[in-house]
Amino acid sequence: MKTLFLIGGTMGVGKTTACRILKRKLPACVFLDGDWCWDMNPFSVTEETKAMVMENIRFLLNQFLRCSEFENVVFCWVMHRQEILDGILSGLSLDGCRVCAVSLICEEEELTKRLRKDVEAGLREADVIGRSAARIGLYEKLSTIKVDVTHLTPGETAEGILAAAGMKE
Repeated sequence: MKTLFLIGGTMGVGKTTACRILKRKLPACVFLDGDWCWDMNPFSVTEETKAMVMENIRFLLNQFLRCSEFENVVFCWVMHRQEILDGILSGLSLDGCRVCAVSLICEEEELTKRLRKDVEAGLREADVIGRSAARIGLYEKLSTIKVDVTHLTPGETAEGILAAAGMKE
């Protein structure tokens, strides 16, 4: 049986870093970051681009789920609303697959510290701090397993995801 990990969390919480570690820990694993399906310049959020991104994500996830080479599929994206999760899942062929949906949550002070580091390194724009902090509370409302990463390293976060999924390395 395959496992599909859906890892959500606000910007800067550590999704991508933890998922890269998770990919190395799990056997026969492939990783997709939803941001890769949305990487455009100029960044344009319209109904058309949102629909395109969702279609791209579902297409790629379905390809990975169908491929016999993979036992584990790891996907991360902001996914701050239940309809985003439901929209992704509704377009997937999940026969023979279990889904583990996890939201990474973090205290605002720690999130701000992480994002400031990224801003100072030129990896993000300063406005991400307020936008990300505003989404923190939205994750509590989702039908997902919550993993508080406030005091966790990326490696510990990956271990927390595995524990939440009932899997140990």
